[in-house]
Amino acid sequence: MNAPVTNFDAVTVTVLPPVARFNLRIAPADLAVASKALDLSLPTRIGQGSQQGDRAAYCIGPDEWLLHAAEEEQQAIAAAFDKVRTETPHSLVVISDREVTIGISGPAAVDLLSVACPLDLSRIPVGGAKRTVFDYAQVTLIRDGEDAFRLEVWRSYVPHVQGLLDVATRELAAGL
Repeated sequence: MNAPVTNFDAVTVTVLPPVARFNLRIAPADLAVASKALDLSLPTRIGQGSQQGDRAAYCIGPDEWLLHAAEEEQQAIAAAFDKVRTETPHSLVVISDREVTIGISGPAAVDLLSVACPLDLSRIPVGGAKRTVFDYAQVTLIRDGEDAFRLEVWRSYVPHVQGLLDVATRELAAGL
């Protein structure tokens, strides 16, 4: 499943290995507690991300964060948040199996994503993330580099998104 879905010289589309993935809802005033539980400083602005080692956090709403870690850390992170639940109300939901991550990289990555994503991709900073749509599928778009992105797609929409990416990649390769 980690083989390239589609590629040509200017862009590669690959299904990436699974990660531990959480949706965290917590009052911004309690970010210090959440940062300590995750052992990573959570970003404070929507669209901003932070990363240290295998752990990453992306602010995707006024009180909402997408958290990533190595798969084997999932239980430890859930346990750390469970310990602070009584004094710090929050919601931590494991969404690891709900989504699939598709990596898109290369000089034509922005062109490929622009086929079905309405965002001005130049406004997403490296290390940042935005919730958006790809065609009609809700996705979270993470920018890892100037020409490197990850699309977090609900598993049920993956065939549709992969199909669009495949068609658009062939069109770009043909110069359309």
